Amino acid sequence: MDKPRILILGATGQLGHELQRSFAGAGEQIACGRDTVDLANTRQIQEVVRKAAPDVILNAAAYTAVDRAESEPELAAAINAVAPGVLAAEAQRAGALLVHYSTDYVFDGSKTTPWSETDTTHPLNIYGQTKLAGEQAIQQVGGKFLIFRTSWVYGPHGRNFLLTMLRLGRERKQIKVVDDQYGAPTSSMELADATRSVVGQILAGRFESTSQWAGLYHMTCSGSTSWCGFAREIFLQAGQMLEGHTPEVLPISSAEFPTPARRPAHSVLSGEKLMSTFGVRLAGWQAALRQVVTQLSA
Repeated sequence: MDKPRILILGATGQLGHELQRSFAGAGEQIACGRDTVDLANTRQIQEVVRKAAPDVILNAAAYTAVDRAESEPELAAAINAVAPGVLAAEAQRAGALLVHYSTDYVFDGSKTTPWSETDTTHPLNIYGQTKLAGEQAIQQVGGKFLIFRTSWVYGPHGRNFLLTMLRLGRERKQIKVVDDQYGAPTSSMELADATRSVVGQILAGRFESTSQWAGLYHMTCSGSTSWCGFAREIFLQAGQMLEGHTPEVLPISSAEFPTPARRPAHSVLSGEKLMSTFGVRLAGWQAALRQVVTQLSA
């Protein structure tokens, strides 16, 4: 394929920003943000895809407000569960590759070793339930698709834990952060670059048939920490951005910080399948954080 047409949905979000950067030069980009396509509107999705006539669809759009989803289940389901199925059908109609992102929150956190793609799902909240339904909708359509489950996504753009911590670090002397939920902080930059690597291999014809690569993969930075550990590393690496106002990070339990949506206690994902199929392994979470902090400091 010479120059593929690449449709990026959720282009104004934190991952969408990085996908545009990472796929620059890979083909003709059609970037659509929330103002262009409403993922709760099936007809709009169909019209946008048919007009774009893409070879690749990168769906970085999602309903990601985990707590708000508990009180907006219909909207969360429309965007996270129904829309992916519509996109899969449109991708098949166009003969396009669909790349979709899911979440570690499809698991209940009952395992203390990394979760694999074949482990039983059991989401604890509406967000996780709708994301799982989206995965299943794509799998039912089949065809040329990649579902990347990721976790704790942050980056230089959008709204995320890193940028929230930096804001609070300037405002407060002490910050209380949950210390009994473990996962892998994953930068949007690493996620986008890993996606580019995988998609590049497929478009280059490395595989003989779709069945050799299509499916579900875990894609997160290596290693793991708690939210409290993540916060401490942020202030360790980005201290110079706070002009000497580094706050004290106090560990608390999930019980001390109740939220509308329950979170899994341990949602570290294994990246072995991604490595064995595509030879792709994301950076360690601390190294990935360093890259984002460098970008923010520039």
